[in-house]
Amino acid sequence: EVQLQASGGGLVLPGGSLRLSCAASGFRFGDSALGWFRQAPGKEREGIGCISPGGSVTYYKDLLEGRFTVSRDNADRRFNVSRDNAADAAYLQMDNLKPEDTAVYYCAADPQRISSELCERGPSGLGFWGQGTLVTVSS
Repeated sequence: EVQLQASGGGLVLPGGSLRLSCAASGFRFGDSALGWFRQAPGKEREGIGCISPGGSVTYYKDLLEGRFTVSRDNADRRFNVSRDNAADAAYLQMDNLKPEDTAVYYCAADPQRISSELCERGPSGLGFWGQGTLVTVSS
C-alpha cells in the first residue's frame, strides 16, 4: 500500500519557522520526484518546491511572482526542500513565515514526471498525493 504522510504542521507566530516532514512507503521513493504543495483557504493548490529523485536539482516557485526557478544550491529563500532517500523521507524547511503562508501543506511523489513537471502540473496518474498538514501563521 502506497503511503505519503505529511506532518509537522501547527500554529506558528509570524517570523517563525517550521519543518515539515513527508514519510513515504509502498513505492520506490528514491526513483520518484518529490514535491511540496499548499492550498490556502479559497485558493487553488499550488506547487512550492520539488526535488529530483537523487536530490541534486530543486525547483522552486517564486511565491510573489508566480514563476518557477531551478536551483542547485541552498540559495537564500524562505522555503527549502530536501530529502533523505535512505529514510524514505522528505522535508520542507519554512522560515520567516507570514500569515499568507497559512494553508494545508501536501507532499506528492511521481516516478514519471521530473521535478519541474511535478511542481507545475502535480503528480501524473502514476504519482501520489499525500495527506496534508495544516500550517497556521498567526499572532
